[in-house]
Amino acid sequence: MTEKPFTLESKVGDIVAAHPLLARVFEDVGIDYCCGGKRSLAEVCAARGLDAATLAITLSAAARLSGGSGAGVDPASLSLTALADHIEATHHAYVKSELPALLEKAGRVAEKHAWRDARLPEVAATVAALHDEMFSHMMKEEQILFPIVRELERGAAGASSHCGTIANPIRVMEAEHENAGGAIAHLRKLTDGFTPKPDDCNTHRALLAGLAQFEADLHQHVHKENNVLFPRALALEGQLAGAN
Repeated sequence: MTEKPFTLESKVGDIVAAHPLLARVFEDVGIDYCCGGKRSLAEVCAARGLDAATLAITLSAAARLSGGSGAGVDPASLSLTALADHIEATHHAYVKSELPALLEKAGRVAEKHAWRDARLPEVAATVAALHDEMFSHMMKEEQILFPIVRELERGAAGASSHCGTIANPIRVMEAEHENAGGAIAHLRKLTDGFTPKPDDCNTHRALLAGLAQFEADLHQHVHKENNVLFPRALALEGQLAGAN
């Protein structure tokens, strides 16, 4: 079956949900496909000063060359329970391991080198705020939202009754995703795109490389939730409510 080409009205989150490898194309041109996943190609290209028709052709060609979703985990192919488990075992585990180390490095670099880059204390403060936000966010997902998702998939129509509807915790999680995305974008600006200077020490270089890697993981993390897990959970809740 021949893949339909992407159009200017295609939503960027839908594109990456169907073809995960195309995330790299959006990363390369600086388009947010996670928190901004509900916007069309026309909208995101206008915001970035890009030609939307050219990008649509590029994406369509890349999708054909990749043979569909390609290698790696395809979140759209997983059950809701398996996807929640995957997010916890990969992205949550990564954040829990990596973010405290980045926090320590940011504080150490700011303490020792703020005299030559006045932005470093703000980098450290932003990483600290991101650390606190992400750990609170993951706890709410693991203890509240994901258990509801798993119950819904087991067919429990009233799984979200204590919070009214699953839309309520999802709305909170999406707002927190926006906050985290804004923090990492601010860090990118403060560090000139996570680019080290010739006289930066090894710890500073490790911090910048770690932040760049964290940004890439965060985009995938948020995409899998905003554009795959959350819409499917909302749809399932609606189906179960309609069947009762």
